[in-house]
Amino acid sequence: MSNPSPHLGALLIIFAATALAGNCRAADPPHQAAAEIKRGEYLAIAADCAACHTAPRAKPFAGGLPIGTPLGTIYSTNITPSTDFGIGRYTEEEFSQALRRGIRRDGANLYPAMPYTSYAKFTEEDVRALYLYFTRAVEPVEQRPPSTSLPFPMNIRASMIAWNLLFLDSGPFVPDRNQSPEWNRGAYLVQGAAHCGTCHTPRGLLMQEEDSRALSGAQVGPWYAPNITPDPISGIGRWTKEELIAYLHTGHLSGKAQAAGSMGEAVEDSFQHLAAADLDAIATYIKTIPVVRDPADRVSRFSAGKMSSALAQLRGRDGIRSDSESDPGGAELFQGNCASCHSTEGQGSKDGYYPSLFSNSATGARNATNLIATILYGVNRTTSERQAFMPGFGGHPTDANPLSDRNIAALGNYVLTHYGSADTIITEQQVAEVRWGGPSSPLLALARGGMAAAAVIVLLGAALFIIRRRGAAAWRAKRTAPCT
Repeated sequence: MSNPSPHLGALLIIFAATALAGNCRAADPPHQAAAEIKRGEYLAIAADCAACHTAPRAKPFAGGLPIGTPLGTIYSTNITPSTDFGIGRYTEEEFSQALRRGIRRDGANLYPAMPYTSYAKFTEEDVRALYLYFTRAVEPVEQRPPSTSLPFPMNIRASMIAWNLLFLDSGPFVPDRNQSPEWNRGAYLVQGAAHCGTCHTPRGLLMQEEDSRALSGAQVGPWYAPNITPDPISGIGRWTKEELIAYLHTGHLSGKAQAAGSMGEAVEDSFQHLAAADLDAIATYIKTIPVVRDPADRVSRFSAGKMSSALAQLRGRDGIRSDSESDPGGAELFQGNCASCHSTEGQGSKDGYYPSLFSNSATGARNATNLIATILYGVNRTTSERQAFMPGFGGHPTDANPLSDRNIAALGNYVLTHYGSADTIITEQQVAEVRWGGPSSPLLALARGGMAAAAVIVLLGAALFIIRRRGAAAWRAKRTAPCT
């Protein structure tokens, strides 16, 4: 058998190179495509795509993570280049439509749990870089995640068409010529890739972000994303720019805050990996956004509380006694579960690993949601600096004696009274709500009520129409009947 023609070999090499290039522009040299893919990877980190599209102990970007919302559970999708279960058949334009308009390849609408309202700010160049990264550099995973099935009528995805018409600003980011390049870069990241408003901006009745109160704090499942405007009382106005950068990079700021919940994930998966210049740009922008003050806030959540201990009361002849062994008081619960790490006086450990319970945002805020959630779920955050860990006391299948809602309310109230916002009271009902994923939205009941009312109106209208037709028919029959 003769050797293949060298010309045929050259043609095969050219064909293979063309196939590998895929959707890259023909004019783009290989190094440029590689640079775009690298930028796409960085943007995927900045957008924290892995946090939602990677389930625990699962393959990257394969989806299947259950995301609790006030309207039900939404499962993230597979965004690997799998042709059967992921985005392998998406064109760049279809990818852009999903990313920035919330419209899937099949024309169905995504729910805004996928923050396309923020990703709409992406430039065409960055969308292309993301597309190349996800379709060329991510490993395909042949796995179908669970389907989202929200309760009626929220399961009607076409309703999002009207929602998008009302609330989606589909225009890309436009730089402010009156601001510095650093400020504009920060605005682009905060408003777009980092989608800070998705968590920190309160939502209206229809689950839309209330732009007039941007970044002033909002409920995110069982956690509360606090006010991060530059207001010195309600927000983070007393933080220096350097402190904000340090917090974004490590999730830790001694004497002020510890990142947990969704923010802990954002630090671990996204912010700690961003370039120093981008963190600086984000801090520059955040320090200039409009302040929002809650009139009910009298002191900063970072300065509330003081060192205190009830240990002496527990040891004396007239010591504190609970009503029963199964229902200990807050002081006993604190000494038994918290004091070994946070100290009997609440000042934390000397090295700062275990934070102080006073001058702490979780205990100093009037909204006690994050204190409840921290006790229930704990903290587990790993950065290049160190790991931050606190066990949750809400109970796991392997726990023999988890704290009840009543226990956690008692413990939380003890902590607030001695170390934080003493005027705030935690109830068992609040603990139960946080334990089960946070408050639900009245929108579901209103939508069902509205549809029921509309159905009644339609039925009444139909009945009235039939009655009138029958009446008219009877009248005509009487007019045309022969005289007798």
